[in-house]
Amino acid sequence: MNILVIGASGLVGAQVVARLCQGEHVVTPVYHRRNSTPDGVNLDLGTAIESDWLGALAGKDAVVNCAGVFQDNTADSTDAVHRTGVETLVRAAEKAGVSRFVHFSAMGMDRAQPTAFSRSKFAGDQVVEHSSLDWVILRPSVILGRSAYGGSALIRGLAALPLLPRFTDTKPIQPVQLDDVANTVMLMLEPDAPSRVALELAGPDVMTLEDVVRSYRGWLGRRPTTTVSLPGWLMSVVYTAGDMAGWFGWRPPVRSTARVEMQRGAVGDNSRWISMTKIDPQPLSAALQSNPASIQEKWFANLYLLKPVVFGVFALFWIMTGLISLGPGWQYGMEIMREGGVAPPAASVAIIAGAVADIVIGFGIAFRRTVRIALWAAIGISLAYAVIGTVLVPRLWIDPLGPMLKIWPIIVLNLVALAILEDR
Repeated sequence: MNILVIGASGLVGAQVVARLCQGEHVVTPVYHRRNSTPDGVNLDLGTAIESDWLGALAGKDAVVNCAGVFQDNTADSTDAVHRTGVETLVRAAEKAGVSRFVHFSAMGMDRAQPTAFSRSKFAGDQVVEHSSLDWVILRPSVILGRSAYGGSALIRGLAALPLLPRFTDTKPIQPVQLDDVANTVMLMLEPDAPSRVALELAGPDVMTLEDVVRSYRGWLGRRPTTTVSLPGWLMSVVYTAGDMAGWFGWRPPVRSTARVEMQRGAVGDNSRWISMTKIDPQPLSAALQSNPASIQEKWFANLYLLKPVVFGVFALFWIMTGLISLGPGWQYGMEIMREGGVAPPAASVAIIAGAVADIVIGFGIAFRRTVRIALWAAIGISLAYAVIGTVLVPRLWIDPLGPMLKIWPIIVLNLVALAILEDR
């Protein structure tokens, strides 16, 4: 078959593309951001119009829609991707004569819709169900596998903490393996596959989030540790911080939507899925045993929760250095400039320019869209400060507080931030 896979850069989409490419299918991946893959298409489900999809769907036999947005922010709209985007895609698919439409939703969307995520997901499901397409809707529980993104990555990060967190306000889940999900897509594209059905994809074990994290902790080779219940006020702070990061363009898994969705859990009836596909869902314990944790997995788990701390602290560092230079540190800066032979007003202009540059870099790091440019700018201005300081006041190299020596660990931390910047 000639297949269009939407959301090909996501956890599920990437695995589906990889599996389809192993067979005899012709696969065209669709990325919502610019991608260097030569055979891919760059289209955003939330903004693409019907004519865009008609061009992408020309000659296609099937569509697999894996696209999704967890929470609204400055860059993402749940309604645009899950409802209006699906409406546009379905109309185009009907006109293009697509014979098969596999659509990913989420478990429980047909039973309750407490968030914008679930309401928009359910609305999109209804659009698909009321279409003339030969459709299948897949509603998986929490998906876990070798790859990790979002909630599955968070579980690894939590498993690497010194203490095991207990989330008192969460309901059980039935984690399903990514391989089983991808296998289901393959089967749903077979000529004799069932059609116009909605299937819940759930693993065999009902587990608490604490149980899942404990399983991953053992997988990472960590010893059992003390379990600590996280107070409600602390979690409120964490979720609020996650929401704020979302409005800066980041996509943290811990946001208010996650809180509500975890409070209702992700448990369903997998009997229809099993009977139709003959798939024997793999339990989490067996999946972990069959794929031992590599050193790369351990690095990822150790770094995952440090990543937001690195970027948050770094952004505040640059902003505060600029504000201090303009405020309480102004006189000290003027004294350094005079010692280097730079007199007013040139000294004032230099201090103001440096302070403004620091503040701009700090805000650039805070915003996801500009963070890469800002990090390179931070490296550049740090090197400039080293050169200027050496020329004007060389004694700073032996200053016991190390103002010049501290430039180098700052540059190294910038390089580390660049190295861990990508999410998927």
